[in-house]
Amino acid sequence: MTIPSASSPPVPRTAQVVALAGNPNVGKTTIFNRLTGLRQRVGNYPGVTVERKLGSLETPAGNKMTIVDVPGLYSLRATSLDEEIACRVLEGSLEGEQEPDLIVVIVDASNLERNLYLASQILDLGRPTVVVLNMVDTARASGVEVDVVALERELGVPVIRTVASTGEGISDLKTALAAPLPTPAERTWRLPEAVEERVSAIAAELASKKPQWSNGRRFAMALRGLLGDDSATPIEAEVARARADLEAEGGPWRQAEVLGRYGWLTPLVGRVVKQSESEERSVSDRLDAVLTHRIAGPAIFVAILALIFQSVFAWATPLMDRIATSTATLGDLVGTTLPDGLVRDLLLDGVIAGVGAVVIFLPQILILFFFLAILETTGYMARAAFIMDRLMKRVGLSGRSVVPLLSSFACAIPGIMAARTIDNQRDRLVTILVAPLMTCSARLPVYTLLIGAFIPPVALLGFIGSQGLTLLVLYLLGIGFAAGAAWALKRFLVRGETSLFVMELPPYRLPRPRDILWRMIERSKVFLTRAGTIILSISIVLWFLASFPRTSSDPTEQLEASFIGQVGHAIEPAIRPLGYDWKIGVAIVASFAAREVAVSALGTIYSIGDADETSEPLRERLRDDIDPRTGKHVFTPLVAVSLMVFYVLACQCMSTVAVVRRETASWRWPFFLIAYMTGLAWIAAFLTYQGGKLLGFG
Repeated sequence: MTIPSASSPPVPRTAQVVALAGNPNVGKTTIFNRLTGLRQRVGNYPGVTVERKLGSLETPAGNKMTIVDVPGLYSLRATSLDEEIACRVLEGSLEGEQEPDLIVVIVDASNLERNLYLASQILDLGRPTVVVLNMVDTARASGVEVDVVALERELGVPVIRTVASTGEGISDLKTALAAPLPTPAERTWRLPEAVEERVSAIAAELASKKPQWSNGRRFAMALRGLLGDDSATPIEAEVARARADLEAEGGPWRQAEVLGRYGWLTPLVGRVVKQSESEERSVSDRLDAVLTHRIAGPAIFVAILALIFQSVFAWATPLMDRIATSTATLGDLVGTTLPDGLVRDLLLDGVIAGVGAVVIFLPQILILFFFLAILETTGYMARAAFIMDRLMKRVGLSGRSVVPLLSSFACAIPGIMAARTIDNQRDRLVTILVAPLMTCSARLPVYTLLIGAFIPPVALLGFIGSQGLTLLVLYLLGIGFAAGAAWALKRFLVRGETSLFVMELPPYRLPRPRDILWRMIERSKVFLTRAGTIILSISIVLWFLASFPRTSSDPTEQLEASFIGQVGHAIEPAIRPLGYDWKIGVAIVASFAAREVAVSALGTIYSIGDADETSEPLRERLRDDIDPRTGKHVFTPLVAVSLMVFYVLACQCMSTVAVVRRETASWRWPFFLIAYMTGLAWIAAFLTYQGGKLLGFG
């Protein structure tokens, strides 16, 4: 944005694009929802995984403006991809993104000095800015009163007082957004003299290369370039000379910005803030004494997780059953309405089955994100990460990975989506890549079928039987491999600087039903629109592979001769060392649609209609099936164990692959996920089967 010259007074104009910026946990998303309501959309910035939230606001005068919810950040010195994108949006340098006419900086009234550090950096960019003093009720409860008039005078920009959770002050904010753009504030803080001179010299050099930039922005970018952000300025030689001169002179010049800003901010805050002398412990302090206690804290966290996952299973099952019944009813209606033929089969086995495979997970998504929204809005999520950080560090992750990984016990899809709460991109990516190793509910039908058929119900230890122990071992195996994979990925593949786990513990707040509902709706829309398109496409491809070429009316013969049957025969040499034949190969390939499809695929192969994991006829056919080429049983207890180990580790879920594709904005990581999980599964199943034979169990 060009600053008008003194000879031509600026023409008052209103904002068309407004960017909301602020530290994490300052109520930015709540204000965004208050301003935009239903008029918002969620996506990713082009080419990256950072979430992009846009909304529209119509002012009382009828003017429409775009509201951009910028990712939370503590400073314009970016340390993660999210912060880098946020910085570039605020600077107006992100390709394909319109420059903001106005920046709204949201600050926490109870932590004013720390929040104003970012605000001062944004003011230096020379863009029209409005400061929102949010959560004044929380500040007041802790004995903090802020003189808004004095703060406006000190900063030189409008300051709006709000309580976003109740809507207080939002109408004043809308009025400020509709007003003519305020004049950018002049920089009033100063660097040490030696650093100030070098930065001014770099900014002067920038004037010829970036004449469209304001003086404030040139100075801000020169300072960032000097202090280590090489992308901030194209004048490398001038920056290098300045750094060399400052190194030669000595002194803490690398800390100059922090010392300069806080040297200005600390007395400023002292002038505008009145702090009561009450020594009474706040409610947050009293709760933290219990909830973050080294013994009571983890115990409470485990109890909360038990409640969440029990609810995800118990509450979601009836809803999922209804969706499955509705999908079956729709299939029956289409089946009885349309004549036999390719169109009918495509709609039944491709489209309806594909859509059903997506929608059936929606109850779990809604319930899980209902609880996640409560944990986040109340402030407990930060405590959970703090409690579990020490344990997670042992495998190279941080406490923020706990909830996504545990969520994956219900389903990897909501677990992967929950990884959006992880700020560090490396930790987020590794969490996404190991989440599918956690034993999800879709594996249970396969385990139930094979354990029921081949593991005899022998009582052990009086309170647990052999079948229950087998299931427990499978769960522990998934957890162990997830921990090992996370360690290996962080050490050898997803490299970079080790992230420092710094998390602010925000004050506890009562959750607002409106905000929780917004989060549930938002995540559901993301899941359905992002995962649905890819899943539907893959479902149609799988239907085609199982339906052609047409050779027989017998389901088993047709399946064996189909493309997918041919694939089963083709991969048989690769899976023979695991103890599998082509029929098991077909089940493995078919279950890529969803792991539980393996049960129905085996039911089709063995001509057991409507087979499920509890079907005794199917179990008998598995136990009795003889391979005509060898005269031996196709399925044995050792083969069953090998197959269960394979399913513990294999990436057998196209829904998961689709969501990973959407969350990483690349096909590279989904393909890597399939490759490394399938490789692990093959090796583990091979060692299980061949080792069992060597021990005489074959």
